[in-house]
Amino acid sequence: MKNWDSLDEHGVCTADKDCEDAYRVCQILDIPFHQVSYVKEYWNDVFSDFLNEYEKGRTPNPDIVCNKHIKFSCFFHYAVDNLGADAIATGHYARTSLEDEEVFEQKHVKKPEGLFRNRFEVRNAVKLLQAADSFKDQTFFLSQVSQDALRRTIFPLGGLTKEFVKKIAAENRLHHVLQKKESMGMCFIGKRNFEHFLLQYLQPRPGHFISIEDNKVLGTHKGWFLYTLGQRANIGGLREPWYVVEKDSVKGDVFVAPRTDHPALYRDLLRTSRVHWIAEEPPAALVRDKMMECHFRFRHQMALVCCVLQGGRVPGQREDPAAGAVCLHAPEGPAQSWDGH
Repeated sequence: MKNWDSLDEHGVCTADKDCEDAYRVCQILDIPFHQVSYVKEYWNDVFSDFLNEYEKGRTPNPDIVCNKHIKFSCFFHYAVDNLGADAIATGHYARTSLEDEEVFEQKHVKKPEGLFRNRFEVRNAVKLLQAADSFKDQTFFLSQVSQDALRRTIFPLGGLTKEFVKKIAAENRLHHVLQKKESMGMCFIGKRNFEHFLLQYLQPRPGHFISIEDNKVLGTHKGWFLYTLGQRANIGGLREPWYVVEKDSVKGDVFVAPRTDHPALYRDLLRTSRVHWIAEEPPAALVRDKMMECHFRFRHQMALVCCVLQGGRVPGQREDPAAGAVCLHAPEGPAQSWDGH
C-alpha cells in the first residue's frame, strides 16, 4: 500500500523500499503480491486534516486518522471487495475479542434484518483488546477503527512479544526485514525534521516565547502552531528547559514555564468533542449514571491514568453520551500534564 510519493530528506523514496521488501516476503512465502495506491485518499483524508489541525493550534495524530480512513477502510474494502478476502491481517500489536476461527466463520452467519438488527450487532460487538506485549501495544493507534473492520481483522502478533516475532522471521528466512529500523516517524511519511517539514506546507508566523511567571520575552520562534502543550521549547541561549503552557493564536506568542513540575503545566479536567465508541454504542454505565470510572491515555506508551468520564452536552444537541462531549476528571493524586488532543 503506497500512500505518500515524495522523497525523504535524504532523497530516498521509502515507499519504494517498503514495496520491494513486501514483494520479497511474498516470494519467500510463495503468496501473491498486490499493490494499491492511496496517495490521493491519504492527502485528502489524513494529511489535509493534519495540516488543518496544526493551523488551529491543536496536535493531531495522523497514525490514528490513517488507520481509520486508509488502512481499515480503503485497504480493508479493497481486500474484501476486490480480492474476495475473508479478512485482513495486520502487524499491529493488538487483539480482539474474536478468535481467528470466529472471524472466518462469521462470513457465513446471516445477520438479522429489520427491527432487531441493531440490537443484535450491539450485543455482539467486537472488543478491541490490549496486546500481550504491553510495551509494544498499539491499541492507541486503533482507537478509531470501525466495528465492521474490526470484525474481519486478525492480529497474529497480538499474543506474541517482539523478540519472539523476530525469532519467527529469522527461522523463515525473512532476514531482509529483520534488519529494518523501527518506524518512528509519521505514518507512511517517515521520520523527518518536523519543523522544517511542516513549514513546507504552512506559512511561518514568527512570535515570542514568553515566561508565564513574569511575562518576560525569552526568545523567538517561527510559528506558534509548531508547538504542543507540555512540549519542551528549545529556546536559544537558555540553559534550563522550558515547557509550553499556552499559545496565543492572535499575537502568535507561546507561553512557557520552567521545570516539568510547574503547576501551570497540569490539568485535572479535559473536555473532548464527539466520541468514537468502538462498540458503536456508549457503555451502559455511562448512559445510566451519566458518568463512569475508566483509564485514559493521550499518547502511545503513556502509563494509563485513572479518571472519571462524564457525559456532556454539545451545543445544538441533546445530552447524549453517544453523540455529545465528555469530560475526563483525574479524581485524586497528582494531576497529569495533558498535552495531547
